[in-house]
Amino acid sequence: MRVVIGSDHAGFVLKGAVSAHLRSGGHDVEDVGTFSEEPVDYPPICADVARRVVLGDGDVGIVIGGSGQGEAIAANKVHGARAALCHDEYTCRLARRHNDANILSLGARVVATELALDIIDVFIATPFDGGRHVARIEELATIEAEESGNAGPSPAAP
Repeated sequence: MRVVIGSDHAGFVLKGAVSAHLRSGGHDVEDVGTFSEEPVDYPPICADVARRVVLGDGDVGIVIGGSGQGEAIAANKVHGARAALCHDEYTCRLARRHNDANILSLGARVVATELALDIIDVFIATPFDGGRHVARIEELATIEAEESGNAGPSPAAP
């Protein structure tokens, strides 16, 4: 499997462990940065990962930060990205099976390395169930298409 991976400075060390784990499992890994623990902003890196996955340059993507929250948000700004923040194998399995998640977001300050590697193994091995879930994925794509014509965010409900 082709995996595109990126992190900010907080996720740099875990990204190294993840990349080595994936390569040892025979996967192709494209690391788009960051390449040190020097502080860096995560949004461009996560968007880069998401764009490469959506364009077909990778089968799946992994983004890693301190909590993984911002990384998932940044990746999900890219149309066609379905990034899921997962802290355990169960939520990861459902993200793949029910939501066809194509990007995994991890928090290096939230999950230990061993657990992160287990989550990644589940992410790589779990296929999308299809069936009743296809309509929901199509609805997400419809929302993206509707929002792409807006100049700004939708007004908040009262």
